[in-house]
Amino acid sequence: MNVDDYDFHLPEELIAQTPLADRSASRLLLVDKENGQLAHRHFTDILEQFQPGDTLVLNDTRVIPARLFGVKEDTGAKAEVLLLKNLGEDRWEALVKPGKKLKTGAVIIFSEELRAVIEDESDMGGRTLRFIYTGIFQEILDRLGTMPLPPYIKETLDDRERYQTVYAKHEGSAAAPTAGLHFTEDLLEQIAAKGVNIAYITLHVGLGTFRPMSVEKVEEHVMHAEYFELSQETAEILNDARARDGRIIAVGTTSCRTLETVGRQCQGGPLAACSGWTDIFIYPGYEFTVVNALITNFHLPKSTLVMLVSALAGREHILAAYEAAIQEHYRFFSFGDAMFIY
Repeated sequence: MNVDDYDFHLPEELIAQTPLADRSASRLLLVDKENGQLAHRHFTDILEQFQPGDTLVLNDTRVIPARLFGVKEDTGAKAEVLLLKNLGEDRWEALVKPGKKLKTGAVIIFSEELRAVIEDESDMGGRTLRFIYTGIFQEILDRLGTMPLPPYIKETLDDRERYQTVYAKHEGSAAAPTAGLHFTEDLLEQIAAKGVNIAYITLHVGLGTFRPMSVEKVEEHVMHAEYFELSQETAEILNDARARDGRIIAVGTTSCRTLETVGRQCQGGPLAACSGWTDIFIYPGYEFTVVNALITNFHLPKSTLVMLVSALAGREHILAAYEAAIQEHYRFFSFGDAMFIY
């Protein structure tokens, strides 16, 4: 299976640079995964798509201000760091710029109270950093760090909370689970009032979000591991839904990947509370074990996320849906519009 099979032309003007003032004012493309039938709606119309007994699964991760700017201690040259994974004991996996000048042993100074030593190197700018600081690290990060917006967003985001879901709770992500940005507290209340169960998982978005595919064959790509948690409460809600043949609707590819990871671990049996690391790669040919439907944004050409939605609805249906979205001038990527694959 070739990566180029998931390519399409995306006009640059469709890449959403800023969030809409009203979270739920986005447009919504409905995609019937069985026959590819499409319908154009507003996001608030999604309420009509839910049925009593459905279960909506949200990723409650919270984005940390993971981008830090400093200088190289010996030369004073500018340095940029993007924190990706907390390794414990003040060590983090990170991306750095400029990678050619920030080698093992280099020291980066961010302020009088915070500096970092590069302990190890990996490919594509990856580094392991050990932080040295005075005070409480999280408080320093909140003060010095900025939100790690994707590289295609050129605008400055003045309100940090606009890159958080309204239900964000557990800190640890280097990027937002953007399908959830469309939901307001009021809309979630309306969904619950319709008899829909709402459950939460946690997956901290990490390096895989920032790395493009660099192989020709889809099967050769290796996903980067990300940390997830599924609680006993959520496991019970999901098991009850499955016993009643209720639909399980994932909000975002992160929720989908978490649910499918747990489903595989439980080998078709009841889901159990668990946590750990997942590097699951879902592409056409994959058999879904938990997820029945998916709410998601529009993704990059030739990305692992386009392949995931193609696994759920079929490559031809997804590429046709993307072509329709382009023709109708939908907004793409993190701050863009949404699609509901059902």
